Amino acid sequence: MTVLRKNLIDGEWLGEAGSRNINPSNTNDVVGEYASAGPEEAKQAIAAAKAAFPAWSRSGPLARHAVLKKTSDEIMARKDEIGRSLAREEGKTLAEGVGETIRAAQIFDFFAGETLRLSGEMVPSVRPGVGVEMTREGVGVVGIITPWNFPIAIPAWKIAPALAYGNTIVFKPAELVPESAWTIVDILHRAGLPKGVLNLVMGKGSVVGQAMLDSPDVNAISFTGSVGTGKRVAAASIEHMRKFQLEMGGKNPLVVLDDADLAVAVDCAINGAYFSTGQRCTASSRLIVTEGIHDRFVDAVKERLDKLVIGDALDAKTQIGPVVDQTQLKQDEDYIAIGRQEGAELAFGGERLERGTPGFYLRPALFLGSTNEMRISREEIFGPVANVIRVKDYDEALSVANDTPFGLTSGICTTSLKHATHFKRNSEAGMVMVNLPTAGVDFHVPFGGRKGSSYGPREQGSYAMEFYTTVKTAYTFAG
Repeated sequence: MTVLRKNLIDGEWLGEAGSRNINPSNTNDVVGEYASAGPEEAKQAIAAAKAAFPAWSRSGPLARHAVLKKTSDEIMARKDEIGRSLAREEGKTLAEGVGETIRAAQIFDFFAGETLRLSGEMVPSVRPGVGVEMTREGVGVVGIITPWNFPIAIPAWKIAPALAYGNTIVFKPAELVPESAWTIVDILHRAGLPKGVLNLVMGKGSVVGQAMLDSPDVNAISFTGSVGTGKRVAAASIEHMRKFQLEMGGKNPLVVLDDADLAVAVDCAINGAYFSTGQRCTASSRLIVTEGIHDRFVDAVKERLDKLVIGDALDAKTQIGPVVDQTQLKQDEDYIAIGRQEGAELAFGGERLERGTPGFYLRPALFLGSTNEMRISREEIFGPVANVIRVKDYDEALSVANDTPFGLTSGICTTSLKHATHFKRNSEAGMVMVNLPTAGVDFHVPFGGRKGSSYGPREQGSYAMEFYTTVKTAYTFAG
């Protein structure tokens, strides 16, 4: 029997079935049915969050700590169950699904600790007898809009700090992956959150998301998704003078220099470009390789690609799962066709695959002979597609790496301390990796980029405080 998951509004589970969640590894498998909120439900959720804010924002740190710690503990205890469900609905491998679930537990644990580390400042005034205090308070009702590619980790790294710093939430997850979102909300609800503090409104972005953008009672919006939607979030937020935080696309470079350890460079390229089916904003989609190592690197990458196991995400032997859905599969295939039309050589993969169950399987694609001016080098594909750009030396590699409208993450493979140090300082990206894949970050340090990739304060770690709080300066004259 198919399970019906409802929206959580003002502490009550509400709604009727509106959408089905399909397993991309087996399109005959229905993960569940999910309520689809309309504009009225979204307005009710916003009103509930607004009403709950005064009490929650003034709750003690131990109350918030208890909820977040209980949530972390349950997610960790259920990591295999939740990770399997995540892999089933999104298509990333079972190992990746469990790993992402563990990451979510770690994030809630970190922010449980942050509730006990809240601090302020007290300084003397320039006026005699006056004291000055600087404190931080929650901003109010926070709208959270998350993407489908990290169904539990991204909601965790937005919801956990929002709650830790005393905000209330209206949460709209991606339509493709509602099960992970529902699970995290259910756990938080049972962990003891007062009604109205966290509201789940599943449904279409054009309906639920728009209601959030239109409401003057939403005080801040944290969004992760496409550049186009991010710009609409920004424009609507300026209209209401609300805070907004955007994490959008990437076209991340991995530079491989002649002096690189070849095995390290290939590992970084395969992991960064193709794991999670390339469906990561931090994926290394541009492989910028100097002449001396180019041919050996390409041969080694093709050899590794040929050995990768592409299959059902729930099969423990699978290394690359399916693309998330038919729409994304078509986008990947369209860009593969564009690359060939532009004159790049499709040196490996790019074709659909048949497996034991009907699914959205695509062999990872590698282009050679591409230039940085081609569309496949400029536009985010968001699939298992990477292109090699051949360059003369380090200086040209750095120039090509920075020649992009995005600036989320970048990487370099080299044994030269000189080049590694220079690249870290001069790469125009928010995150820089040396001899590591461009995808893969820690949960206790800032996440975010530059240029068209990000806007607003960083996510994750203690830096999350910058977005989820506002500063108050209070003066006291003792008399």
